[in-house]
Amino acid sequence: MSKSQARSGRKIFTSINTVTIGLFFVLISAVGLVVATQQQEANVHRANELNGVLADKEGPFVNYLLVGSDSREGIDATELKTEHFGTIEGRRSDTVMILHVDNVLDTVSILSVPRDLWLEIPDHGKNRLNSAYGYGADVLVRTIQESLGIPLNHYLEIDFVSFKEIVAALGGVDICFEYPTRDYKTKLEVPTAGCYTLDKSQALAYARSRYFEVFKDGQWQIDGRADLGRIERQQIFLTSAVTKAIEQTTSNPLRTSELVNAAINSLTVDSSLNILETANFLRPLASGGMQRFKLAVLPETIEDKAVLVLGVEAREVLDYFAGVSGPPIK
Repeated sequence: MSKSQARSGRKIFTSINTVTIGLFFVLISAVGLVVATQQQEANVHRANELNGVLADKEGPFVNYLLVGSDSREGIDATELKTEHFGTIEGRRSDTVMILHVDNVLDTVSILSVPRDLWLEIPDHGKNRLNSAYGYGADVLVRTIQESLGIPLNHYLEIDFVSFKEIVAALGGVDICFEYPTRDYKTKLEVPTAGCYTLDKSQALAYARSRYFEVFKDGQWQIDGRADLGRIERQQIFLTSAVTKAIEQTTSNPLRTSELVNAAINSLTVDSSLNILETANFLRPLASGGMQRFKLAVLPETIEDKAVLVLGVEAREVLDYFAGVSGPPIK
């Protein structure tokens, strides 16, 4: 991890309401902010189980479900140990975001949905949101649509392997830290305050961090927000990564193909998503910035599990992303 005077990093660190669009895990930098070729598009895996599950795409808005999978598939035993991935079997949704494109207002918004949110999982009872993905992408989509009331039109998913390949292709991602920082679980280590270019391993350690600590007032202090704190950091990371992708592809169009190739083989999208059209559609919106939203939630213990439940104030955000009301006043 090298020190960097990241031009956009400090602005991103201090300004959270208006951001340059992208996707968490740099999903959109691989799909929506670069121009893919027909050959590259043919290599994308299609989630055919979503046929008939996703909502009609006609209307005044389009919602994209962005999923970061914690699947360890494709990671060898040595890397599992050295990168501190653990040996969890199966798959869960490590990150869930909804990208909302308002065709009337010509704006883009993003909502992070906590993976610990306690919801009704269709046909499987109540559980944390991240468990829904273990039953399949279709169950995750149905959970968002039926339990949160948000129609989803498209689906994009990326895993740990692609995440690291994209970060490497970008030459690292610039993040600013106000204090020395660490996470003993993911092995994130930032020795001093300042702006850094995180390499692929440290970038993943930052994006996955749930035991985030800063050295302040002479002692290590843990961010007790767990999943909620991680959501905030992931959106900061998202902004920085996509800003860098835009800068690189604008100044050097040849970088476009390199960034797409870095993720294309591990990318999963719904069967009807046209990557070329999506790229051309989202790129102009990207430079205009977007609004970030989060759900009002409350911590509870249910069935001996530490979970989050929706607060009353969450309704207006859910209604906006469902397309039944205007954007909440922030």
